[in-house]
Amino acid sequence: MSRPFPTDGRLFLTDGGIETTLIFHNGVDLPHFAAFHLLRDTAGREILARYYLPYLMIAQNSGTGFILESPTWRASADWGKKLGYSKGALAAANFEAINLMKELRLDYETRQTPIVISGCVGPRGDGYDPGAVMSVQEAEAYHREQIVSFSQTDADMVTAITMTNTQEATGLARAALKMGMPVVLSFTVETDGKLPTGQSLSEAIEQVDQETDGYPAYYMINCAHPTHFEAELSKRGDWVNRIRGLRANASRMSHAELDEAEYLDDGNPSEFGRQHADLRSVLPNLNVIGGCCGTDHRHIREIADCCGPEGETADRGGSSIAAA
Repeated sequence: MSRPFPTDGRLFLTDGGIETTLIFHNGVDLPHFAAFHLLRDTAGREILARYYLPYLMIAQNSGTGFILESPTWRASADWGKKLGYSKGALAAANFEAINLMKELRLDYETRQTPIVISGCVGPRGDGYDPGAVMSVQEAEAYHREQIVSFSQTDADMVTAITMTNTQEATGLARAALKMGMPVVLSFTVETDGKLPTGQSLSEAIEQVDQETDGYPAYYMINCAHPTHFEAELSKRGDWVNRIRGLRANASRMSHAELDEAEYLDDGNPSEFGRQHADLRSVLPNLNVIGGCCGTDHRHIREIADCCGPEGETADRGGSSIAAA
């Protein structure tokens, strides 16, 4: 058997803001926002498994596909070192994260709800601030270790979340290419729709495509509210067709405001769902939708209701991946 891949065109849901949900709704301590740290014991592993269940049920009830994004956004060398992980222990954590995703897929995948496993990679630095930007070569070397780990598991692809600059995104894509792993790049943008470096989203996508011979399977936008980037998308161009995914914030706050906020702004889930339905008119290939900071299963349910299977384009054909 084979299962659809997101580039086939059918609608795939994914989860919401895992870190903000665990911290603010579940009262879980996540040092350095590192959800993968929970994998170190049975209790933490069960917390993570329970986190994904509402989203899997929404996908099943809606008849959509689902992307299981591993809780490994912080499971790279610099962040692992801050948490006391050796190189071997960090690799083991990435393996364990994908094993958990595989178990969930075995339990919840159906013919109507194919499940794709994605190894999540985060930025070397902060997800809001590019800080000291690496060279392409440095980024490739840095992210290679985590991508090598994923390549030795049942992960179907790698997704790089909250990329703040093109150098890191390009280096990461080149590392994935060398390991033969399909890769998705998700940029974060500020309230003006531009990357934290000031580069436009269109320029960033076009530059990475040029420097990687178009290797990324597709691009996403995440960690920004829909109102922050809708004007940028109205500029049109071939680059818009490369965007298949959105994982937006629930809040309209800027990144600086979110950093200083003492409470979780979960926005308006109903409005959030409608905004995504509207965005499908300017993003013709949009078919991977989840949430980021402040979102939870309520927001994803509204997205499913507003963007459900009737909007799918599965009959257009495309690639597929073999079932494990």
